[in-house]
Amino acid sequence: MIVITVHTIGENMTSQTRVVLLSLLIAVLHAAGNHVQAADLPKQKPNIVFVLVDDLGYADVGFNGSQFYETPNIDRLAKDGVIFEYAYMYPTCSPSRTAIATGKQSFRTGVYTVPVLERGSAQENLFSRWTVGEEHTMYSEPLAEAGYRSIHLGKWHLVGPYPRKEMAADFPLKAKLSQPKPSDFSWVEYHKSDACRVYYPEGRGYLKNIGGTYRGDPALEVGGYQSETGGYFAPFSNPFLEQKPDDEWLTDRLTDEAIEFMGDHRNEPFFINLHYYTVHRPLRARSKKLLDKYMSKPGDPVTGQGMKQGKQQVLEAEYATMIESLDDNVGRIEKFLVDNQLRDNTLIIFTSDNGQNGRSNDLLRESKGHIYEGGIRVPAFINWPGKIMPRRTKVPMMGIDFFPTFMELAGIRYEGVLDGESLVPLFERDESRLADRSLYWHLASRYKHGTCSVIRKGSYKLIEFLADGKLELYNLSNDPKEQHNLVESMPETTDQMRSELVRWRRLNEVPLPPNAVVER
Repeated sequence: MIVITVHTIGENMTSQTRVVLLSLLIAVLHAAGNHVQAADLPKQKPNIVFVLVDDLGYADVGFNGSQFYETPNIDRLAKDGVIFEYAYMYPTCSPSRTAIATGKQSFRTGVYTVPVLERGSAQENLFSRWTVGEEHTMYSEPLAEAGYRSIHLGKWHLVGPYPRKEMAADFPLKAKLSQPKPSDFSWVEYHKSDACRVYYPEGRGYLKNIGGTYRGDPALEVGGYQSETGGYFAPFSNPFLEQKPDDEWLTDRLTDEAIEFMGDHRNEPFFINLHYYTVHRPLRARSKKLLDKYMSKPGDPVTGQGMKQGKQQVLEAEYATMIESLDDNVGRIEKFLVDNQLRDNTLIIFTSDNGQNGRSNDLLRESKGHIYEGGIRVPAFINWPGKIMPRRTKVPMMGIDFFPTFMELAGIRYEGVLDGESLVPLFERDESRLADRSLYWHLASRYKHGTCSVIRKGSYKLIEFLADGKLELYNLSNDPKEQHNLVESMPETTDQMRSELVRWRRLNEVPLPPNAVVER
């Protein structure tokens, strides 16, 4: 990165000299390939720490009502930031992470779900891609051009295990993609080669990749989910995570690396893509002490958390220890920023990639894999001291909004295709333009239920199932558990929203599975 200091031009300097100096400055910037607008140069770019948790449910944090799981550090940051009451992702990690990274809807990238989870035939599915092609820019690339020093830590999952075969295939695929067994490392040599670099963080503008692979969980070892460590306890079997003598717990190790990187680049704008593997299965108790704590802690009858018995009680307690460990590590990140006088110029963004996975949440309907609120609604906040009006907003947002948000924060005029909107206008107040917009989902492959398209507008959410045309309409403001289908009682609203959904599919040429009976 080239740093140029321009002193105030004295009044006795001739106009010709001023022109020469200005021309020289422009020439130097052009030669350096700096894509940042000159007007942005005097601004101090904010550092960004983007914490993306895996499978953390909407109510799995204190700031969204949990009385069983303990998240004091996360809750404090949320209280001092803007909390998004209606923050949305896709129902599974692959489309969510692809949408976050590219700022694009699933129909543009072809990533509809985790490929190995798909059910049914080629008639019922547009089988999902796994690898995000080079034609889809990720936010890390323009950020790197703008001078950000970036690191990716943890789950990547934006490349398939066999990218050469996948990218050479004809789409739509005739069968879903596959993956090797957790103990099969035959893929590693190619994934570490220069040819595969374009699908990994270092080929996307990041300086380092710590632990990111094609895998969606850390259990890369014999036994997979049934192994003793589950990938969370050292020694780690992750081929993209170099062993260290003091390794113990994966979440701690990723935080260590994040802190070290921030220290190394404290005098430059940095971007920390801290995408923890936790709290994805396999569940492992952080310690026996913590496990005993949650095994004896009273449950929460409102959310249902900690209320189960037998094996499910143990799993719930193990899950709670992983959440407490997550909270400890978020606290470590904040402490480092405060101790090193970096806090005031650093945003902390916290969210999850989809709804909770098989644990308890009686506040919303269903869980991961479902298009209902329990599968797509997630905890989320943005914290930036002195730059954000602390509050809880009901303005809906979606994962595709992060890319344009990062661009505005960095002062980048990005001209590529983006389906989301910057959230920066919400830092100070709710904005009607964002509050009134429609949000869309398109799931063209089957997993927990049939393929569908969805629109959320105002307080209403309409689901149209593609194979039979069935419609479901819910008013989320008074029916968050989606128990009352309003299609028959509100025909006008149903028709209006369905027409808008069909128009969206038509304008964007959204592809449909062969057995779809709905309009495009």
